Amino acid sequence: MDLTKAPSSQKSEKSLLEKVFDLLSGFGLATLTLLLLGLLTWFATLEQIDNGLYPTLTKYFDWKSVFLLPEINGKVVPLPLPGGYWVCAVLLVNLILGGVIRIRKGWRHYGNLIAHFGIIFMLLGGGVAHHFSERGNMAISEGESSNVAEDYFEYVVEVSEIKDGKAGKIHVIRGKDIDDLQGEALRTFRLPELPFDLQLTHYFKNAVPVSANERAPDHPQDTPDGYYLMEKPKLDKAEEAERYTAACYARILGRDGVKSDPFILAGASFHPFTYRFQDRVFTVDMRKRQWVMPFTLKLDQFTAAFHPGTMRPSKFVSKVTRLENGSEAKVTIQMNEPMRYEGMTFYQASYGPPGAGPGSKMYSVFEVVKNPADKWPEYSLWVVAFGMAVTFLMKLGSFLAASSRKNRHV
Repeated sequence: MDLTKAPSSQKSEKSLLEKVFDLLSGFGLATLTLLLLGLLTWFATLEQIDNGLYPTLTKYFDWKSVFLLPEINGKVVPLPLPGGYWVCAVLLVNLILGGVIRIRKGWRHYGNLIAHFGIIFMLLGGGVAHHFSERGNMAISEGESSNVAEDYFEYVVEVSEIKDGKAGKIHVIRGKDIDDLQGEALRTFRLPELPFDLQLTHYFKNAVPVSANERAPDHPQDTPDGYYLMEKPKLDKAEEAERYTAACYARILGRDGVKSDPFILAGASFHPFTYRFQDRVFTVDMRKRQWVMPFTLKLDQFTAAFHPGTMRPSKFVSKVTRLENGSEAKVTIQMNEPMRYEGMTFYQASYGPPGAGPGSKMYSVFEVVKNPADKWPEYSLWVVAFGMAVTFLMKLGSFLAASSRKNRHV
């Protein structure tokens, strides 16, 4: 009698690591993430009409937005959704594990592999754009022009000398170098081209100068010229942070070691601080960082269409002229149809003034984006298209070869 034990037909139990790998690389997870991205894009497109482009992008696709509730016509939809940034991150992991590592290898699958690489490249481009692009806005009234965009958040300190009524070279201290100077922390900034240096301290992300005669400070602090900095409450919504007005205290440090009296720098101030040294005049100001572009944009006409019986816009369109080196180019910028030029993208973000009636002079607000990965989505689409073409041609070749063999057999 043969007592040899037959080999077990049951598969060995998978380890926890293998189960996690199967989950993250599975087709089901890919389907779920794509459905969620479709929903997020649809809700964001609807919400953009009422809330503007930048607040909507921040709410739906910022890395700080883990979960959100959509809004339609100003009403909250009770459907919690994960933030688009994290949905894309999960999809990226899924594509790498399932579309590259786990996918069947061999010449028959080269097309699918190339297409997956294209989608991965697109998602990486989105991450680069999110973390390294710069965003600002440009407001232009009808008939007027501008070549300057203003950053949404970053406040800088600008120091310049006034000659013949005009500012000379502007020395800029970036926001990243001062936004950590909270409390008693202070920092001295060397200005070798000027006859003095600048010392900054007590930085506030959101504050306004207040007269000590109108309202006493809550705690003892400097009151230069009878004013002090009152910190404003933090806004609930992250997208409202663009309304913050930064502020700090400053001193002029002469080359001889003499310090000036402290003075206030505030984004909410209407005029810069003026300092006289001998017969020279200098200004020190805090304001949102500005970009000067290599061309000028003129707003020729702005039009808006509204939903019947409401003041909610269904679309708004700006007809502009781009002026550069004596040449002109007519361009139309509207929702979902931006202008791309010189590494920058101009989106139709909003308009004003609020409540303007027929015949009122309008202004248009463009979101200006400097994106180092601006062309990456285009390149990734070409890669995906090439991969799909390779797959199609291989399938076609296999079909024709099989048909030829069948005909010869008959």
